Amino acid sequence: MPDDLAEIYRTTYHALVRFLYRKVWDAERAADLAQEAFARALVHRPANPRGWLFVVAANLARDEGRRRLRERRHLTLLKAEPAATGEHGEPEEAIDLEARRARVRAALEELTPRDREVLLLWDAGLPYEEIAAQTGLAPGAVGTTLARARRRLVEAYEVGSEETHVARG
Repeated sequence: MPDDLAEIYRTTYHALVRFLYRKVWDAERAADLAQEAFARALVHRPANPRGWLFVVAANLARDEGRRRLRERRHLTLLKAEPAATGEHGEPEEAIDLEARRARVRAALEELTPRDREVLLLWDAGLPYEEIAAQTGLAPGAVGTTLARARRRLVEAYEVGSEETHVARG
């Protein structure tokens, strides 16, 4: 099992981090959560390690979100955060980049949980069979669900772009 897990680590780690990043929106935290998922795999030795890792990672990210929400509620006095600008480039570029990221996050939040999960699993590189197993969808429904999720994501992103332009103009 450890040898198998080492191979799965080599082939899955980056996809798992990418999947987690789109859930927690923090690259370092996504890497930490991926490491935690692999550490748990060493202990539990699952029969289907790749699929198991994505389920555990999704659960870890969900727990992380709940924990952050609780912290945010308790830290209401710390509302003002300094604006972060990128180390490279102009402040306007950093603001535009952050605005685009915020629109992507908002667009992802507009999706149903199932559509968001299918889209993120696909983006992480999972094949349709594994996406079906993870989400409970029929294997034949994954492609349709994925196409619908992509369309809805683009529509939500464009609505966010239009609202941004209206606010500016």
